[in-house]
Amino acid sequence: MPELPEVEVVRAGLERHVVGRTITSVEVLHPRAVRGHEAGASDFVGRLLDATVTAVRRRGKYLWLDLGSSPEPAGAPEEGLLAHLGMSGQMLMRPPGTPNERHLRVRLGFADGGPELRFVDQRTFGGLTPVELVDVDGTRVPRPVAHIARDPMDPLFDPVAAARAIRRRRTGIKRALLDQTLVSGIGNIYADEALWRARLHGTRPTDRLTARQARETLDAATAVMAEALAAGGTSFDALYVDVNGESGYFERALDVYGREGEPCRRCGTPVIREPFMNRSSFSCPRCQPRPRAQR
Repeated sequence: MPELPEVEVVRAGLERHVVGRTITSVEVLHPRAVRGHEAGASDFVGRLLDATVTAVRRRGKYLWLDLGSSPEPAGAPEEGLLAHLGMSGQMLMRPPGTPNERHLRVRLGFADGGPELRFVDQRTFGGLTPVELVDVDGTRVPRPVAHIARDPMDPLFDPVAAARAIRRRRTGIKRALLDQTLVSGIGNIYADEALWRARLHGTRPTDRLTARQARETLDAATAVMAEALAAGGTSFDALYVDVNGESGYFERALDVYGREGEPCRRCGTPVIREPFMNRSSFSCPRCQPRPRAQR
């Protein structure tokens, strides 16, 4: 699943292309793409028609369009379109008349006749859902996202409070980094990269971390994701692309993730891979030794 940098690349691309434009056509080509909307495809279409995209926002790995209508009914709740990219979802901008992608699921056309927005999803794990926006600590977010914590690149993110929350949990530091209710946006790849920079093994108990270690780990996660964002994200899978269909290239700069058997860039020790929650963790056994009790 795309992590914060990959989703932010898509958000920024959509912001350039769809803000201020009014939706005048909606086509659902596969019902699974709107399965999160219990009222069905017809109601999905009705909710989007004549809506104007007023903003494109993100919290952690969650992406949505703010939608407005004219005239706005008095007392009507603010609405948005939540996009879940899943394992292979793509939000692509294409000129009208461009041949359909093989796995095109939803198409949105606009009043100006310009590029249309297409949701393409090969594995159909993602989807689009109309949602009500609610206020959470002064920020409007989709109701299904209300429990998600701010991410390290949010201007209102409080690293001191996040570090304190992590240290209060009785779990391993990697599990804490992946807990989207503590800090959002960090996934398996960037957790491994942040822990390598912080010289911590992923199983280090959070309640044994010093305040400095917790803060340094969050700072490392912020730095590595900022670098990934500048490189267009990490594209191990060709399915992870921006709105123009182009892949990022940060995987070339990864220090441990996916580098099993290769020398650690810091000390030269071969990187190891260990099973972790049906996935894999990559680390340097010398720079990131396991906690003593687990040896």
